[in-house]
Amino acid sequence: MAEELLITRAESRTVGIPGRSVNTVRNHHFVIDEPAYGGGPGEEVTPAEAFMAAISACGVLLVDAFAREAGWPLTRAHAAIEGIRLKDDPANLREVNLRFELAGVTPDQAAELVERYKNR
Repeated sequence: MAEELLITRAESRTVGIPGRSVNTVRNHHFVIDEPAYGGGPGEEVTPAEAFMAAISACGVLLVDAFAREAGWPLTRAHAAIEGIRLKDDPANLREVNLRFELAGVTPDQAAELVERYKNR
């Protein structure tokens, strides 16, 4: 049986402002800045913030999908994430903390939804 591949594409380009990029995903465009402490403008979302947001968004969307699949009454999923790095070595995360808050389901259902996400 042939494997089916999913391909996700994004494009990024500099725009003549040091430390700034314009990024395109499908027909969506958004700015990502190098942080001010790294010499960039620091006015827009940074690459690390975009990365963290992608992880937390994946978490709440998967938990929501798992709840729908199980027929459980999840009314709200919230995820808060933080990545901890050394300022002298910002490319390497030392620690990532992700916390879920789920409403509308029992504590046992919430624990199972989060466990499914962790084991994905």
